[in-house]
Amino acid sequence: MPNLRGIVQQLKTERDRAQREVERLSAALMALGNLGSQSGGLRRVGTVKRRKPLSATARRKIAAAQRARWAKWKAARRSK
Repeated sequence: MPNLRGIVQQLKTERDRAQREVERLSAALMALGNLGSQSGGLRRVGTVKRRKPLSATARRKIAAAQRARWAKWKAARRSK
């Protein structure tokens, strides 16, 4: 059984090394993630920024503007 204890000790050592490596990688990802943010504040990796819901009026205005853009594009395409 002394050989088994050595193997267990090696596995624990490897686990600790891997854990330190993951912590370093997480720190690097967090630093790189903050480069693109304009606020410069800390953000957690993997968080999702939720958008505020649009009102029905705002959705109608956006849809009307998109329909106008499509109509303009289609008219230009037909004239060619």
